[in-house]
Amino acid sequence: MNKRKIVIGVTGASGSVYAQSLIHKLNDLKDQINEVGVVFSETGKTVYEFELEKSIESDVPFKIYKPNDFFAPFASGSAQYDTMIIIPCSMGTMGKIANGIAEDLICRAADVMLKERRKLILVTRDTPLNLIHIRNMEQITLAGGIVCPASPSFYKKPETIEEVASTVTDRVLDLCNIHIDTYRWNGK
Repeated sequence: MNKRKIVIGVTGASGSVYAQSLIHKLNDLKDQINEVGVVFSETGKTVYEFELEKSIESDVPFKIYKPNDFFAPFASGSAQYDTMIIIPCSMGTMGKIANGIAEDLICRAADVMLKERRKLILVTRDTPLNLIHIRNMEQITLAGGIVCPASPSFYKKPETIEEVASTVTDRVLDLCNIHIDTYRWNGK
């Protein structure tokens, strides 16, 4: 099995629990992962630390890159990162990506994923949606990205916020073709 090189982008949309869940799950799946790089937008860092009451340095077990570090390996397709997940993905970030505006490392890395025809997953969290959001989602989809709204499922009857968040992050890991032991609709 080929080990994966994954980029996680965290923006300022509410829903830091999703990013935390994904990051911790990836840390537990090291046997399938070669490398994980994490980049927070400035607002993403602020919201993460506010919502989770933890510093990113103490909570994130992977290398964290600054949002203006265009020397990060995943700022170029030659580094061969195969997957990028932006979780949560703000509508502003999605709009920049949909329109080719790569003014920060998150948007640049997303642009690299699209141009290299690699996996880009945007876990959007905002609601309701306006027509601009919907058109940007269409643009991302037409460019080869996946829009995966943070819409939890309740089949397993989750009892904690973390369990609810896991229903989304497990779905994201499935989209990445990363093997996880999780609840399946058919009970297996």
